[in-house]
Amino acid sequence: MGVFRKTLARLTRESSPQTLFADPLTLYFAPLQTDCPRCQHPLTVHKTRQRSAATLQVGRFTAHETLYACTHCKNPTIYASPDLPSLVPAGCTFGYDVMTRVGQDLFLRHRAVAEVLADLRASNVRISPSEVEHLGKKFVVYLALAHQESASRLRAIMRAKGGYILHLDGTCDQRGPVLMSGLDSISTIVLGNIKLPSEKTQEIIPFLRQLKRQFGKPLAVVHDLGRGIRKAVAIVFPGVPDFICHYHFLRDLGTDLFGDEYDQVRQALRRHGIGGKLRYHAKRLKARMDHQPQAIDAFDQSFQNGHPPSDPQAAALLSAYSLIQWTLQARQPRQGYGFPFDRPHVTFAQRLGVLLAQIRSCPTPLPLGRLAGKLQAACDDPQLNQALAQIAPKLTVFDQLREAMRIAPTDQAEGLNSGSVDLPMGPIEKAVRDFRRQITTAPGYAANKSHHKMMGQIDEYWDQLFADPIRVQTPSGVMFIQPQRTNNILERFFRDFRRGTRRRSGNNSISRTLQAMIADTPLVKNLENPQYLEALLNGQPSLEARFAQIDTAMVRHELRESQRHLEKVPVKIRKLIVEPKFPEQIAALLQKCARAKPAKSS
Repeated sequence: MGVFRKTLARLTRESSPQTLFADPLTLYFAPLQTDCPRCQHPLTVHKTRQRSAATLQVGRFTAHETLYACTHCKNPTIYASPDLPSLVPAGCTFGYDVMTRVGQDLFLRHRAVAEVLADLRASNVRISPSEVEHLGKKFVVYLALAHQESASRLRAIMRAKGGYILHLDGTCDQRGPVLMSGLDSISTIVLGNIKLPSEKTQEIIPFLRQLKRQFGKPLAVVHDLGRGIRKAVAIVFPGVPDFICHYHFLRDLGTDLFGDEYDQVRQALRRHGIGGKLRYHAKRLKARMDHQPQAIDAFDQSFQNGHPPSDPQAAALLSAYSLIQWTLQARQPRQGYGFPFDRPHVTFAQRLGVLLAQIRSCPTPLPLGRLAGKLQAACDDPQLNQALAQIAPKLTVFDQLREAMRIAPTDQAEGLNSGSVDLPMGPIEKAVRDFRRQITTAPGYAANKSHHKMMGQIDEYWDQLFADPIRVQTPSGVMFIQPQRTNNILERFFRDFRRGTRRRSGNNSISRTLQAMIADTPLVKNLENPQYLEALLNGQPSLEARFAQIDTAMVRHELRESQRHLEKVPVKIRKLIVEPKFPEQIAALLQKCARAKPAKSS
């Protein structure tokens, strides 16, 4: 087997483009026509031209192209080879196959530019990092144009399934632009994308109208509570069932219900710096534990079988370390839902009290030095205790509502998969109605402002929360489609997009990526959908062949438009304009300029 693998590796190496075509080839391209189709006279050479090109099949090569024309016809047609334009776009160096490989590597496989460069180098394609980035953008433009041309075929796919349900959501990072996407939850096809400076109604309306022109009216629309999206949907899709994502609804409601108290808990913990103190003691204890590794096995056995430890000092050391790690573990959200479903700071504050009680009541002194005093100071903090007392009943009420709505259950860790399973709306609506009755009839409700506000939010969105199955006519007959009650299909999509971007760039913030990227980049995700790919290719054997059908002039226009909309604000200016009193500071600066005397000429 070793000889076989070596032989196979040698043959692969010897047959690679890098070895076979170490020196650039000259390939000759000429028209298929030899006679003029109008006058039947033989065509003659109009001119020849050469240009450098590169494809994955042969690496670098020189394309020697001969153009023919008829000397007997007025305004003769110039005839060129159909082969070269099918390999390399006009005016470009790199072939369609190189561009497609780069685009898929960057946006589907999330490979870093350095990895893409190494892969292309093995195919004898020499390219710079900036050219890789440019080819990635060209790939997205070609895909977007092919997507637009495929709208009728995509519409037919969705019509065969009864129609489409439009999910709308946007992602942004800090002060960067908003990337808004529309996705059909039935076919899981990304329908369109746009970059917006903000989620204002007038900015969203053109995007929705474009989706309506391409794919018709949706069966229903699902989105978050953003006022801009809600108004835009009402204007563009009047009469279309309009639903609020349960997950977003509960997230916003919980933030309003106890967001202030949670901030107070977080600020109090930060003020005491207790997390850093615990980590310091854990590190010190771990250093001592490393000198007696066998003690961990003995401690584990004593813990499991309940027998007294043979070494009380080692047991005290390991108990102290384990209790600290148990306390710190509370700071890591375990369910993956995010705030307000996960409340790690509240759990952490509660565990501090348990840790202090264990230290005080332990019959064997724990080697924690002065940690107990620091814990006592944090646990006695009146602001922390007041915030914990105020937030506790609100957490109970919120958890009752999420149980009624069957979203982000407290006993599971589904993360953004929560709510993705179709459930009948009737029992959920009844449970929420029962929850509402329980809260509004409870003693003290009349004086509870936070509960009044919560009931107002539930009543305001009631009709948009509970969707009955939609009756549709399909080629296979009548069927009923239940709209997904969450927008988590798009949330998962954006999460994967962010993760891939960070994997590719190594940057935790994607604001710069969103600023520089082409809006239709999320369309690449559709290439994993076999039905979408079939509609996109429209009978062509590959993406390269499909892209070769697209007018390169349109590609250049779209690339220029995408660059024109990129506003590259200098870093120092971006830092200045976020100052709270920036306009006043500018006014003062200009006044000083006006009062300044002009310098005397020497």
